[in-house]
Amino acid sequence: MNAMPTLATVDLGSNSFRLQICQNNNGQPQVIENIKQMVRFAGGLDAHKNLDAASQQRALACLAQFGERLRGFSPENVRVVATNTFRVAKNIGEFLPKAEAALGFPIEIIAGREEARLIYTGVVHTYPNNGQKMLVIDIGGGSTEFIIGSDLQPEHMESLPLGCVTYSMRFFQGKISQKDFQAAINTARAEIQRISKLYKRAGWDISIGTSGSAKAIANVIAAHGLAERGITLSAMQKLADKIIAEGSVKKAKLEGLKPERIEVFAGGLAVMMAAFQELDIKEMVFTEAALRDGLFFDFIERNLDSDMREETVIQFQERYHVSKNQAARVAKLSAQFFTGLSQHITVQAFEYWSDYVRWAALLHEVGLDIAHTAYHKHSAYILAQADMSGFSRPEQDLLSKLVLAQRGDLKKMTEIQNDKMSLWHAIFALRLAVLFCRARLPLALPANMALSHSDEQGYVLKIAQTWLDENPLTSSALESETQQWQAIGKTFTVLAN
Repeated sequence: MNAMPTLATVDLGSNSFRLQICQNNNGQPQVIENIKQMVRFAGGLDAHKNLDAASQQRALACLAQFGERLRGFSPENVRVVATNTFRVAKNIGEFLPKAEAALGFPIEIIAGREEARLIYTGVVHTYPNNGQKMLVIDIGGGSTEFIIGSDLQPEHMESLPLGCVTYSMRFFQGKISQKDFQAAINTARAEIQRISKLYKRAGWDISIGTSGSAKAIANVIAAHGLAERGITLSAMQKLADKIIAEGSVKKAKLEGLKPERIEVFAGGLAVMMAAFQELDIKEMVFTEAALRDGLFFDFIERNLDSDMREETVIQFQERYHVSKNQAARVAKLSAQFFTGLSQHITVQAFEYWSDYVRWAALLHEVGLDIAHTAYHKHSAYILAQADMSGFSRPEQDLLSKLVLAQRGDLKKMTEIQNDKMSLWHAIFALRLAVLFCRARLPLALPANMALSHSDEQGYVLKIAQTWLDENPLTSSALESETQQWQAIGKTFTVLAN
Protein backbone atom coordinates (compact mmCIF):
# COMPACT_ATOMS: atom_id res chain seq x y z
CA MET A 1 0.00 0.00 0.00
CA ASN A 2 1.36 3.42 -0.88
CA ALA A 3 2.15 5.84 1.90
CA MET A 4 -0.55 8.37 2.67
CA PRO A 5 -0.17 11.84 4.17
CA THR A 6 -0.71 12.57 7.83
CA LEU A 7 -4.39 12.13 8.71
CA ALA A 8 -6.44 13.66 11.49
CA THR A 9 -9.78 12.70 13.01
CA VAL A 10 -11.89 14.60 15.49
CA ASP A 11 -14.49 12.72 17.54
CA LEU A 12 -17.01 15.10 19.12
CA GLY A 13 -18.64 12.88 21.71
CA SER A 14 -21.24 13.68 24.32
CA ASN A 15 -18.72 13.40 27.15
CA SER A 16 -15.33 14.15 25.59
CA PHE A 17 -13.89 15.65 22.42
CA ARG A 18 -10.85 13.91 20.94
CA LEU A 19 -8.34 14.87 18.29
CA GLN A 20 -6.08 12.14 16.95
CA ILE A 21 -3.35 12.61 14.35
CA CYS A 22 -1.82 9.58 12.67
CA GLN A 23 0.47 8.56 9.87
CA ASN A 24 -0.34 5.56 7.73
CA ASN A 25 2.39 3.00 8.38
CA ASN A 26 1.86 0.22 5.82
CA GLY A 27 -1.85 0.10 6.47
CA GLN A 28 -1.69 0.74 10.20
CA PRO A 29 -2.31 4.12 11.81
CA GLN A 30 0.72 5.23 13.82
CA VAL A 31 -0.51 7.77 16.38
CA ILE A 32 1.65 10.85 16.62
CA GLU A 33 -0.71 12.98 18.71
CA ASN A 34 -3.80 12.36 20.78
CA ILE A 35 -5.61 15.20 22.56
CA LYS A 36 -8.65 14.63 24.75
CA GLN A 37 -10.80 17.12 26.63
CA MET A 38 -13.71 16.31 28.92
CA VAL A 39 -16.26 18.80 27.57
CA ARG A 40 -19.37 17.16 29.11
CA PHE A 41 -21.36 18.43 26.14
CA ALA A 42 -24.43 16.36 27.00
CA GLY A 43 -24.41 17.93 30.44
CA GLY A 44 -25.57 21.17 28.83
CA LEU A 45 -28.88 19.80 27.55
CA ASP A 46 -31.87 21.24 29.37
CA ALA A 47 -35.31 19.66 29.75
CA HIS A 48 -36.23 20.83 26.24
CA LYS A 49 -32.97 19.42 24.78
CA ASN A 50 -31.45 22.81 24.14
CA LEU A 51 -27.74 23.33 24.80
CA ASP A 52 -27.02 25.95 27.44
CA ALA A 53 -24.50 28.75 26.97
CA ALA A 54 -21.89 27.21 29.30
CA SER A 55 -21.70 23.91 27.42
CA GLN A 56 -21.47 25.73 24.10
CA GLN A 57 -18.62 27.88 25.40
CA ARG A 58 -16.72 24.82 26.68
CA ALA A 59 -17.11 23.19 23.30
CA LEU A 60 -16.02 26.25 21.33
CA ALA A 61 -12.94 26.74 23.51
CA CYS A 62 -11.92 23.12 22.91
CA LEU A 63 -12.58 23.33 19.17
CA ALA A 64 -10.47 26.48 18.89
CA GLN A 65 -7.53 24.59 20.44
CA PHE A 66 -8.04 21.68 18.05
CA GLY A 67 -8.25 24.14 15.17
CA GLU A 68 -4.88 25.63 16.08
CA ARG A 69 -3.30 22.18 16.02
CA LEU A 70 -4.91 21.35 12.67
CA ARG A 71 -3.80 24.55 11.00
CA GLY A 72 -2.15 23.69 7.70
CA PHE A 73 -3.96 20.37 7.22
CA SER A 74 -5.69 19.86 3.89
CA PRO A 75 -9.46 19.37 4.23
CA GLU A 76 -9.26 15.96 2.52
CA ASN A 77 -6.94 14.74 5.28
CA VAL A 78 -9.22 15.69 8.17
CA ARG A 79 -12.49 14.07 9.16
CA VAL A 80 -14.65 15.44 11.96
CA VAL A 81 -17.65 13.50 13.26
CA ALA A 82 -20.16 14.45 15.93
CA THR A 83 -22.36 11.99 17.78
CA ASN A 84 -25.42 11.81 20.02
CA THR A 85 -25.62 15.28 21.60
CA PHE A 86 -25.21 16.90 18.20
CA ARG A 87 -27.97 14.59 16.96
CA VAL A 88 -30.51 15.41 19.67
CA ALA A 89 -29.86 19.08 20.55
CA LYS A 90 -32.73 21.25 19.29
CA ASN A 91 -30.55 24.35 18.87
CA ILE A 92 -27.62 22.60 17.19
CA GLY A 93 -28.36 24.47 13.95
CA GLU A 94 -27.43 27.75 15.64
CA PHE A 95 -24.32 26.28 17.26
CA LEU A 96 -22.90 24.33 14.32
CA PRO A 97 -21.62 27.30 12.22
CA LYS A 98 -19.80 28.67 15.29
CA ALA A 99 -18.28 25.26 15.95
CA GLU A 100 -17.07 24.86 12.36
CA ALA A 101 -15.61 28.37 12.37
CA ALA A 102 -13.70 27.65 15.60
CA LEU A 103 -12.37 24.34 14.29
CA GLY A 104 -11.75 25.43 10.72
CA PHE A 105 -13.23 22.25 9.20
CA PRO A 106 -16.73 20.96 8.43
CA ILE A 107 -18.41 18.83 11.09
CA GLU A 108 -20.30 15.68 10.05
CA ILE A 109 -23.12 14.76 12.42
CA ILE A 110 -23.33 10.99 11.99
CA ALA A 111 -26.31 8.76 12.63
CA GLY A 112 -26.30 6.29 15.47
CA ARG A 113 -25.82 3.27 13.22
CA GLU A 114 -22.99 4.95 11.32
CA GLU A 115 -21.36 5.60 14.68
CA ALA A 116 -21.83 1.92 15.47
CA ARG A 117 -20.29 0.91 12.13
CA LEU A 118 -17.23 3.08 12.67
CA ILE A 119 -16.76 1.77 16.20
CA TYR A 120 -16.97 -1.79 14.91
CA THR A 121 -14.54 -0.96 12.08
CA GLY A 122 -12.01 0.18 14.64
CA VAL A 123 -12.46 -2.96 16.72
CA VAL A 124 -12.47 -5.50 13.88
CA HIS A 125 -9.25 -4.07 12.46
CA THR A 126 -7.38 -4.08 15.76
CA TYR A 127 -8.82 -6.78 18.04
CA PRO A 128 -7.55 -10.33 17.33
CA ASN A 129 -10.93 -12.07 17.24
CA ASN A 130 -9.58 -15.09 15.30
CA GLY A 131 -12.85 -15.50 13.45
CA GLN A 132 -14.98 -15.35 16.60
CA LYS A 133 -18.26 -13.49 16.49
CA MET A 134 -18.03 -10.36 18.62
CA LEU A 135 -20.61 -8.40 20.57
CA VAL A 136 -19.20 -4.87 20.82
CA ILE A 137 -20.71 -2.42 23.32
CA ASP A 138 -19.63 1.22 23.40
CA ILE A 139 -21.14 3.32 26.20
CA GLY A 140 -20.73 6.97 25.31
CA GLY A 141 -21.89 10.13 27.04
CA GLY A 142 -25.35 10.16 25.46
CA SER A 143 -25.77 6.91 23.54
CA THR A 144 -24.66 3.30 23.61
CA GLU A 145 -23.83 1.33 20.49
CA PHE A 146 -24.39 -2.42 20.21
CA ILE A 147 -22.78 -4.30 17.30
CA ILE A 148 -22.46 -7.98 16.39
CA GLY A 149 -20.08 -9.26 13.74
CA SER A 150 -16.95 -11.23 12.90
CA ASP A 151 -15.97 -9.97 9.44
CA LEU A 152 -15.37 -6.50 8.02
CA GLN A 153 -19.11 -5.84 7.73
CA PRO A 154 -21.14 -6.19 10.95
CA GLU A 155 -24.25 -8.34 11.08
CA HIS A 156 -26.26 -6.15 13.46
CA MET A 157 -25.88 -2.53 14.58
CA GLU A 158 -27.94 -0.41 16.94
CA SER A 159 -27.56 2.86 18.82
CA LEU A 160 -29.72 3.39 21.92
CA PRO A 161 -30.19 6.59 24.00
CA LEU A 162 -28.21 5.37 27.02
CA GLY A 163 -25.17 7.34 28.16
CA CYS A 164 -22.91 7.79 31.15
CA VAL A 165 -23.51 11.56 31.22
CA THR A 166 -27.26 11.52 30.64
CA TYR A 167 -27.86 8.67 33.10
CA SER A 168 -25.63 10.21 35.76
CA MET A 169 -27.55 13.48 35.48
CA ARG A 170 -30.92 11.78 35.42
CA PHE A 171 -30.51 9.31 38.27
CA PHE A 172 -27.48 10.21 40.40
CA GLN A 173 -27.54 13.93 41.21
CA GLY A 174 -27.94 13.58 44.97
CA LYS A 175 -27.08 10.87 47.46
CA ILE A 176 -27.05 7.58 45.57
CA SER A 177 -29.45 4.97 46.92
CA GLN A 178 -30.34 1.41 46.06
CA LYS A 179 -33.60 2.74 44.64
CA ASP A 180 -31.73 5.15 42.33
CA PHE A 181 -29.45 2.44 41.02
CA GLN A 182 -32.26 0.00 40.39
CA ALA A 183 -34.30 2.68 38.62
CA ALA A 184 -31.36 3.46 36.32
CA ILE A 185 -30.79 -0.23 35.54
CA ASN A 186 -34.48 -0.90 34.92
CA THR A 187 -34.81 2.10 32.60
CA ALA A 188 -31.74 1.04 30.63
CA ARG A 189 -32.97 -2.55 30.43
CA ALA A 190 -36.26 -1.34 28.99
CA GLU A 191 -34.34 0.36 26.16
CA ILE A 192 -32.07 -2.64 25.55
CA GLN A 193 -35.07 -4.95 25.52
CA ARG A 194 -35.88 -3.53 22.08
CA ILE A 195 -32.90 -5.41 20.62
CA SER A 196 -32.27 -8.20 23.13
CA LYS A 197 -34.32 -10.90 21.42
CA LEU A 198 -32.69 -10.32 18.03
CA TYR A 199 -29.20 -10.08 19.46
CA LYS A 200 -29.48 -13.18 21.63
CA ARG A 201 -30.82 -15.11 18.66
CA ALA A 202 -27.82 -14.00 16.57
CA GLY A 203 -25.42 -14.97 19.37
CA TRP A 204 -21.76 -14.16 19.86
CA ASP A 205 -18.55 -15.79 21.04
CA ILE A 206 -16.91 -12.90 22.85
CA SER A 207 -18.13 -9.62 24.40
CA ILE A 208 -15.97 -6.52 24.00
CA GLY A 209 -16.33 -3.14 25.66
CA THR A 210 -14.89 0.04 24.17
CA SER A 211 -14.45 3.70 25.14
CA GLY A 212 -14.37 5.49 28.48
CA SER A 213 -17.04 3.84 30.61
CA ALA A 214 -15.96 0.29 29.77
CA LYS A 215 -12.32 1.24 30.38
CA ALA A 216 -13.12 2.88 33.72
CA ILE A 217 -15.18 -0.11 34.90
CA ALA A 218 -12.50 -2.59 33.82
CA ASN A 219 -9.76 -0.56 35.53
CA VAL A 220 -11.66 -0.28 38.82
CA ILE A 221 -12.54 -3.99 38.83
CA ALA A 222 -8.88 -4.85 38.20
CA ALA A 223 -7.64 -2.43 40.88
CA HIS A 224 -9.95 -4.01 43.46
CA GLY A 225 -9.23 -7.58 42.30
CA LEU A 226 -12.93 -8.33 41.81
CA ALA A 227 -12.58 -10.55 38.71
CA GLU A 228 -9.94 -12.79 37.19
CA ARG A 229 -10.13 -10.86 33.94
CA GLY A 230 -12.24 -8.19 32.33
CA ILE A 231 -15.72 -7.20 33.45
CA THR A 232 -18.33 -9.42 35.13
CA LEU A 233 -21.78 -8.69 36.52
CA SER A 234 -20.88 -9.86 40.02
CA ALA A 235 -17.87 -7.54 40.09
CA MET A 236 -20.00 -4.59 38.94
CA GLN A 237 -22.60 -5.38 41.60
CA LYS A 238 -19.90 -5.14 44.27
CA LEU A 239 -18.89 -1.73 42.93
CA ALA A 240 -22.52 -0.59 42.92
CA ASP A 241 -22.96 -1.82 46.51
CA LYS A 242 -19.89 0.12 47.60
CA ILE A 243 -21.13 3.31 45.92
CA ILE A 244 -24.59 2.88 47.48
CA ALA A 245 -23.10 2.26 50.93
CA GLU A 246 -21.03 5.46 50.74
CA GLY A 247 -23.75 7.51 49.02
CA SER A 248 -21.61 8.72 46.09
CA VAL A 249 -18.86 7.67 43.73
CA LYS A 250 -16.54 10.29 45.21
CA LYS A 251 -16.99 9.06 48.78
CA ALA A 252 -16.55 5.44 47.66
CA LYS A 253 -12.94 6.32 46.71
CA LEU A 254 -12.71 3.64 44.05
CA GLU A 255 -9.17 2.60 43.22
CA GLY A 256 -8.22 2.89 39.56
CA LEU A 257 -10.86 5.54 38.81
CA LYS A 258 -9.53 8.74 37.23
CA PRO A 259 -10.87 12.00 38.73
CA GLU A 260 -12.47 13.10 35.46
CA ARG A 261 -14.62 9.95 35.41
CA ILE A 262 -16.06 10.35 38.92
CA GLU A 263 -19.08 12.44 37.89
CA VAL A 264 -20.21 10.04 35.16
CA PHE A 265 -19.08 6.66 36.53
CA ALA A 266 -22.38 5.66 38.18
CA GLY A 267 -24.37 6.28 35.00
CA GLY A 268 -21.98 4.22 32.90
CA LEU A 269 -21.95 1.43 35.49
CA ALA A 270 -25.75 1.25 35.57
CA VAL A 271 -25.96 1.07 31.77
CA MET A 272 -23.32 -1.65 31.64
CA MET A 273 -25.07 -3.68 34.35
CA ALA A 274 -28.33 -3.36 32.43
CA ALA A 275 -26.65 -4.61 29.25
CA PHE A 276 -25.21 -7.62 31.10
CA GLN A 277 -28.56 -8.47 32.65
CA GLU A 278 -30.72 -7.97 29.56
CA LEU A 279 -28.35 -9.71 27.12
CA ASP A 280 -27.16 -12.41 29.54
CA ILE A 281 -23.51 -11.43 29.13
CA LYS A 282 -21.17 -13.55 31.24
CA GLU A 283 -17.88 -11.73 30.79
CA MET A 284 -16.50 -8.81 28.81
CA VAL A 285 -12.99 -7.77 27.79
CA PHE A 286 -11.94 -4.19 27.07
CA THR A 287 -10.18 -2.88 23.99
CA GLU A 288 -8.73 0.59 23.37
CA ALA A 289 -10.12 0.62 19.82
CA ALA A 290 -12.98 3.04 19.31
CA LEU A 291 -14.70 5.42 16.88
CA ARG A 292 -11.52 7.38 16.10
CA ASP A 293 -9.78 4.17 14.98
CA GLY A 294 -12.68 3.27 12.72
CA LEU A 295 -12.39 6.68 11.08
CA PHE A 296 -8.77 6.02 10.22
CA PHE A 297 -9.44 2.62 8.72
CA ASP A 298 -12.17 4.21 6.65
CA PHE A 299 -9.48 6.58 5.41
CA ILE A 300 -6.94 3.97 4.42
CA GLU A 301 -9.43 1.26 3.35
CA ARG A 302 -7.19 -1.56 4.40
CA ASN A 303 -8.31 -5.21 4.29
CA LEU A 304 -8.19 -7.75 7.06
CA ASP A 305 -5.91 -10.47 5.78
CA SER A 306 -3.90 -11.36 8.88
CA ASP A 307 -3.72 -10.98 12.65
CA MET A 308 -3.00 -7.33 13.36
CA ARG A 309 -0.59 -8.36 16.11
CA GLU A 310 1.62 -10.19 13.62
CA GLU A 311 1.81 -7.07 11.50
CA THR A 312 2.65 -4.99 14.57
CA VAL A 313 5.49 -7.34 15.57
CA ILE A 314 6.99 -7.04 12.09
CA GLN A 315 6.67 -3.27 12.19
CA PHE A 316 8.33 -3.06 15.60
CA GLN A 317 11.23 -5.15 14.35
CA GLU A 318 11.68 -2.66 11.53
CA ARG A 319 11.19 0.41 13.69
CA TYR A 320 13.68 -0.68 16.36
CA HIS A 321 16.20 -2.22 13.94
CA VAL A 322 15.95 -5.70 15.42
CA SER A 323 18.29 -8.36 14.04
CA LYS A 324 15.75 -10.65 12.42
CA ASN A 325 18.22 -13.55 12.21
CA GLN A 326 18.91 -13.41 15.93
CA ALA A 327 15.24 -12.95 16.77
CA ALA A 328 14.33 -15.94 14.60
CA ARG A 329 16.97 -18.11 16.31
CA VAL A 330 15.67 -17.21 19.76
CA ALA A 331 12.06 -17.67 18.67
CA LYS A 332 12.72 -21.12 17.23
CA LEU A 333 14.64 -22.35 20.28
CA SER A 334 12.23 -20.84 22.83
CA ALA A 335 9.36 -22.55 21.02
CA GLN A 336 11.22 -25.86 21.25
CA PHE A 337 11.84 -25.38 24.97
CA PHE A 338 8.28 -24.26 25.68
CA THR A 339 6.89 -27.32 23.90
CA GLY A 340 9.02 -29.55 26.14
CA LEU A 341 7.60 -27.86 29.23
CA SER A 342 3.95 -27.90 28.17
CA GLN A 343 3.02 -31.56 28.07
CA HIS A 344 0.25 -31.17 30.63
CA ILE A 345 -1.60 -28.06 29.50
CA THR A 346 -4.58 -27.85 27.16
CA VAL A 347 -4.14 -27.33 23.44
CA GLN A 348 -5.86 -23.95 23.70
CA ALA A 349 -3.56 -22.82 26.50
CA PHE A 350 -0.51 -24.08 24.60
CA GLU A 351 -1.46 -22.13 21.49
CA TYR A 352 -2.13 -19.01 23.55
CA TRP A 353 1.19 -19.08 25.38
CA SER A 354 3.15 -20.18 22.34
CA ASP A 355 2.11 -16.99 20.57
CA TYR A 356 3.37 -14.83 23.43
CA VAL A 357 6.64 -16.74 23.73
CA ARG A 358 7.20 -16.27 20.00
CA TRP A 359 6.26 -12.57 19.99
CA ALA A 360 8.45 -11.92 23.03
CA ALA A 361 11.36 -13.69 21.33
CA LEU A 362 10.90 -11.72 18.12
CA LEU A 363 10.83 -8.45 20.08
CA HIS A 364 13.17 -9.19 22.98
CA GLU A 365 15.91 -6.94 21.59
CA VAL A 366 13.91 -3.84 20.67
CA GLY A 367 15.60 -2.08 23.59
CA LEU A 368 19.01 -2.39 21.89
CA ASP A 369 17.95 0.57 19.77
CA ILE A 370 18.20 2.66 22.95
CA ALA A 371 21.28 1.16 24.65
CA HIS A 372 23.05 -2.16 25.04
CA THR A 373 23.36 -1.79 28.80
CA ALA A 374 20.20 -3.16 30.45
CA TYR A 375 18.61 -3.46 27.02
CA HIS A 376 16.05 -5.92 28.40
CA LYS A 377 14.70 -3.15 30.64
CA HIS A 378 14.44 -0.79 27.69
CA SER A 379 12.68 -3.54 25.73
CA ALA A 380 10.21 -4.08 28.55
CA TYR A 381 9.45 -0.37 28.78
CA ILE A 382 8.86 -0.04 25.04
CA LEU A 383 6.49 -3.00 24.92
CA ALA A 384 4.55 -1.75 27.95
CA GLN A 385 4.23 1.86 26.85
CA ALA A 386 4.23 1.96 23.04
CA ASP A 387 1.09 1.99 20.91
CA MET A 388 0.90 -1.57 19.57
CA SER A 389 -2.01 -2.04 17.20
CA GLY A 390 -3.91 -5.25 17.89
CA PHE A 391 -2.50 -5.72 21.39
CA SER A 392 -4.52 -4.81 24.45
CA ARG A 393 -2.81 -3.22 27.43
CA PRO A 394 -2.85 -6.49 29.41
CA GLU A 395 -1.29 -8.25 26.41
CA GLN A 396 1.42 -5.60 26.22
CA ASP A 397 2.03 -5.97 29.95
CA LEU A 398 2.51 -9.71 29.45
CA LEU A 399 5.02 -9.20 26.64
CA SER A 400 6.79 -6.63 28.80
CA LYS A 401 7.08 -9.11 31.68
CA LEU A 402 8.50 -11.80 29.43
CA VAL A 403 11.20 -9.64 27.86
CA LEU A 404 12.11 -8.13 31.24
CA ALA A 405 12.63 -11.66 32.56
CA GLN A 406 14.81 -12.78 29.62
CA ARG A 407 18.03 -12.14 31.55
CA GLY A 408 19.40 -10.91 34.86
CA ASP A 409 18.20 -11.32 38.41
CA LEU A 410 14.98 -13.33 38.68
CA LYS A 411 14.04 -11.72 41.98
CA LYS A 412 12.43 -8.93 39.97
CA MET A 413 9.80 -11.48 38.93
CA THR A 414 8.86 -12.76 42.38
CA GLU A 415 5.53 -10.93 42.32
CA ILE A 416 4.35 -13.62 39.89
CA GLN A 417 2.33 -16.14 41.84
CA ASN A 418 3.51 -19.75 41.86
CA ASP A 419 0.24 -20.97 40.35
CA LYS A 420 0.98 -19.04 37.13
CA MET A 421 2.89 -22.05 35.86
CA SER A 422 2.46 -21.35 32.15
CA LEU A 423 3.96 -17.90 32.66
CA TRP A 424 6.94 -19.40 34.49
CA HIS A 425 7.36 -21.92 31.65
CA ALA A 426 7.30 -19.07 29.13
CA ILE A 427 9.91 -17.15 31.11
CA PHE A 428 12.13 -20.20 31.45
CA ALA A 429 11.89 -21.04 27.73
CA LEU A 430 12.79 -17.51 26.68
CA ARG A 431 15.65 -17.16 29.19
CA LEU A 432 17.20 -20.45 28.13
CA ALA A 433 16.87 -19.62 24.43
CA VAL A 434 18.55 -16.24 24.94
CA LEU A 435 21.31 -17.94 26.93
CA PHE A 436 22.04 -20.54 24.24
CA CYS A 437 21.91 -17.94 21.43
CA ARG A 438 24.23 -15.42 23.07
CA ALA A 439 26.93 -15.94 20.39
CA ARG A 440 24.44 -14.62 17.79
CA LEU A 441 25.51 -17.33 15.34
CA PRO A 442 23.77 -20.39 13.85
CA LEU A 443 23.56 -22.93 16.65
CA ALA A 444 24.10 -26.69 16.53
CA LEU A 445 22.66 -28.32 19.64
CA PRO A 446 22.99 -32.00 20.55
CA ALA A 447 20.17 -34.09 19.11
CA ASN A 448 19.36 -35.75 22.43
CA MET A 449 18.97 -32.53 24.41
CA ALA A 450 15.63 -32.42 26.27
CA LEU A 451 13.93 -30.03 28.67
CA SER A 452 11.19 -31.07 31.09
CA HIS A 453 9.39 -29.97 34.23
CA SER A 454 7.74 -31.75 37.13
CA ASP A 455 6.47 -30.66 40.52
CA GLU A 456 8.95 -32.95 42.22
CA GLN A 457 12.11 -32.16 40.25
CA GLY A 458 11.45 -28.68 38.89
CA TYR A 459 13.11 -27.80 35.58
CA VAL A 460 15.52 -30.39 34.20
CA LEU A 461 17.76 -29.99 31.16
CA LYS A 462 19.37 -33.15 29.80
CA ILE A 463 22.34 -32.41 27.56
CA ALA A 464 25.48 -34.19 26.35
CA GLN A 465 28.58 -33.66 28.45
CA THR A 466 30.71 -33.57 25.32
CA TRP A 467 28.74 -30.59 24.05
CA LEU A 468 29.17 -28.76 27.36
CA ASP A 469 32.90 -29.44 27.24
CA GLU A 470 33.06 -27.96 23.74
CA ASN A 471 31.06 -24.88 24.83
CA PRO A 472 32.49 -23.80 28.20
CA LEU A 473 30.93 -20.31 28.14
CA THR A 474 27.44 -21.74 27.76
CA SER A 475 28.20 -24.39 30.37
CA SER A 476 29.21 -21.68 32.85
CA ALA A 477 26.12 -19.64 32.01
CA LEU A 478 23.92 -22.67 32.71
CA GLU A 479 25.52 -23.06 36.14
CA SER A 480 24.74 -19.42 36.91
CA GLU A 481 21.18 -19.92 35.68
CA THR A 482 20.61 -22.76 38.13
CA GLN A 483 21.58 -20.37 40.93
CA GLN A 484 19.15 -17.74 39.69
CA TRP A 485 16.23 -20.15 39.96
CA GLN A 486 17.41 -21.44 43.31
CA ALA A 487 17.44 -17.86 44.64
CA ILE A 488 13.67 -17.60 44.11
CA GLY A 489 12.89 -21.01 45.53
CA LYS A 490 12.70 -22.95 42.29
CA THR A 491 14.83 -25.78 40.98
CA PHE A 492 16.74 -25.98 37.72
CA THR A 493 19.02 -28.97 37.21
CA VAL A 494 21.42 -29.62 34.33
CA LEU A 495 21.90 -33.36 33.81
CA ALA A 496 24.96 -34.08 31.67
CA ASN A 497 25.02 -37.48 29.96
